[in-house]
Amino acid sequence: MENQADIIAVVIVTLTVFFVLKISGIKNKIVQGILNWFPSILFAYVIPAAFTHAFQWDLSTVILHSWSRNWIIPITLLAVMSALPLKQLAIVGARPLILFFAGSMIIATLPAILGGIYSILSPNSKEIFLNQEYWKGLVPIVGGWIGGSTSQLILKELAQTPENIFLSVLVLDNILVNIWTILMFQFIKKGESLSEILGIKDKLPANLASKQVSTGKKIYPWITGLVFLLLAGITFFLELSFLNLVISLSILGMLLGNLIPNWNTAFSLKLGGICIVLVMAILGLRLDFSNLSLPFPFVGLVLIWLVLHFLGMLAVAKILKLNLIWVPIASMANLGGISTAPAVTSAYRKDLMPHAVLLAILSMVTGTAWGMLTIYLIGFLV
Repeated sequence: MENQADIIAVVIVTLTVFFVLKISGIKNKIVQGILNWFPSILFAYVIPAAFTHAFQWDLSTVILHSWSRNWIIPITLLAVMSALPLKQLAIVGARPLILFFAGSMIIATLPAILGGIYSILSPNSKEIFLNQEYWKGLVPIVGGWIGGSTSQLILKELAQTPENIFLSVLVLDNILVNIWTILMFQFIKKGESLSEILGIKDKLPANLASKQVSTGKKIYPWITGLVFLLLAGITFFLELSFLNLVISLSILGMLLGNLIPNWNTAFSLKLGGICIVLVMAILGLRLDFSNLSLPFPFVGLVLIWLVLHFLGMLAVAKILKLNLIWVPIASMANLGGISTAPAVTSAYRKDLMPHAVLLAILSMVTGTAWGMLTIYLIGFLV
């Protein structure tokens, strides 16, 4: 540890992970009732934030964030993806993919549509969005939501977003994605019952992990963990871009689980779940709801944009007669990415985490292209 902040961060994350794993195993009816509304993994997200807010600690630059990116997330990907039988990839079939891309399309096109409506209805809004060029702040949001940080920075340059607008947008984006993650944790728990209310009878298959049949003694957990650590170390020293890292490790994980006889799938899935809790706890250290300075019409547009994205995905799911649990999974793949999409999914069913990862990869790959579409459409207004 180089400084006190690193030590504090490690202590907070360790205590948080221990608490989350402990409370997950409690069978008390009252505790289970609380967890039905507030999933245990969500505690991993908010407990570190509560500490940093209460004591005014800035833990956004501690070494744990580097460890998470370079080691924990790679091991998580390997563990989760090695628990995915290739035969079950069919579950991410045409309809979930259509839903996912519909969500991306809504995110990319709504800024131009809403900006046009705002400009017609309010001269003040037109002044803010067009003359003061706040539209340039909408483009990095598209990149941040769909593609992640890399797309966000690329689109900032393409749109020539002023620094003051960009910094405020980063804060707003952080707040909204955090809130959205909490809401999606709630929605995914109710997806099945809401599907029935809307007359959608699309049933999910039985637990995928339980379908894997194998003979012979499983590979020891310590060997499985050592393989994950070794592969994560190799990719670290290769210095791959984050996108290439995610894609490479996802493929490697699937190959491990499907080509090695008697692969320890149960341990991989369990390790993946623990790592997800760890990643979420580290992400929670960065929650910051201060220093927001944006005009109200801009913030209002982004809020409407987010709500319409969700309503649009619900409409598409209804048209496709697709189980509504795919809505929060696809939405978080679009807005949250490689860490939060499987985390939200794990609150419902851990065996579906690999499918959330696959959708998140698609999001990362396509984010910049969707942002370029946004720039093109807004060009008709400017």
